[in-house]
This record gives sequence, C-alpha cells and structure tokens, in this order.
Amino acid sequence: MGQQTSNEASVIGHQFVAPYPIDIIVESNSKGKFVVTDTENKLMLKVKPCDSTFHHQRLLLSADDKPILMLRDKILSSHTRWNAFWGKSTSNSDLAFSTKTPSIIQFRKSLHVFLADKTSSKGVCDFKIKGSWSKKNCTIYMGDSSTIIAQMHKMQKSKKVKSAKGKFMVTISKNADYAFVIALIAIVHAMKSTEDEYAEQIIASVGQVVVATV
Repeated sequence: MGQQTSNEASVIGHQFVAPYPIDIIVESNSKGKFVVTDTENKLMLKVKPCDSTFHHQRLLLSADDKPILMLRDKILSSHTRWNAFWGKSTSNSDLAFSTKTPSIIQFRKSLHVFLADKTSSKGVCDFKIKGSWSKKNCTIYMGDSSTIIAQMHKMQKSKKVKSAKGKFMVTISKNADYAFVIALIAIVHAMKSTEDEYAEQIIASVGQVVVATV
C-alpha cells in the first residue's frame, strides 16, 4: 500500500498519483462494469462485476487486466460494509481498506472509509464520501475534514465526447490516488444497485400478495 504524507493521498500506489489535478471519464453500465479513460480516451482502469453465490463483488483491474483490488460486500452487516482486498484475494490478511455507512438508518448519503493500516485516530475515518450516486454529485474527502480529493460530475457533450450516455467525469485533486477513487466509486455504485435490486424484489413480493388476495 502506498504511504500517505501530508501532501499526498496515495493508498493503492504512487503510480496512480499525479502532482496536478486530472479529469477522468468513467463509462458504466447497470451491471457494475466500468471503463475508465483520460480526456484523450486513453484507457486507465477497468472494473468488472464478479458476484459469487453469497457476495456482491467488483474487481478493479489495470488497463492491461492485472488485478488491483477485489471489492466485496460483507453479509449480515447492519452498516452496509464493503471490504477491499489486494489482487483477487478475499483473505483478511490482504485487506486494503473497508467502508461502512455511519448509521444503520441513512438520512443523508454518506460513507466512511477506513484503511487497513490506519493513518487516522482510532474511531475516525480516513476518508469520507458524501453525495448522491443517482445525481452524479458524490464528493470524496480526506478524513473527517473539508479537504476534497475527488468530485464526480455529470458528463457533458463536447467535441471530444460525442455521447454522454452512461458516462460521468471525476475530477481528481492533485496528489490524490485515482485508482483508490475509482474503487470507492465502484463500491458506491454497487451499493446503489443492491438497494435498487432489493426494492424491486419488495415491489414484486407486494404485487404477488395483492394478486393472491384479489
């Protein structure tokens, strides 16, 4: 894991950190597949869904398909927890970081991130995500502070971007780890997809009950 300094938020590796702000484009689909490029359409990262029988999972890959992180939900968790493991591992000894919602009942969208080798004080999150996935306005902060390391934006058509469908842009602050940012966004996307899936199941169940009682 990359070591953080006061001027750098390197979690996955220094190779994913630039000394200046950068914009990256994410093309996603409803299944959780991401293709990440720069503004010149150069491939940077990929995210592929790889759900198991009991877990929702996403695999973060380099441009040449080398596994970087396995993102996996934690079942039977009241705080909607996800764990990120190095490579394709799911072993606790290979834990890179974990995320959880700060409360069981969410009145405001928020997600706390804790590094496996914590750099913050005990009980304080190392990073925080706030905002709405559906509105594409999520923001990632350093710890419990107002320091922004990345912001998500809706994609606008331009000469370089002919179609904005299924795409959004993320502005990465200087010295911030863009692979780590993409991993967090993939988790947020997976959480939203899971919520939608459960909602559809509930609606379908209610519909069946109504039909059965008519």
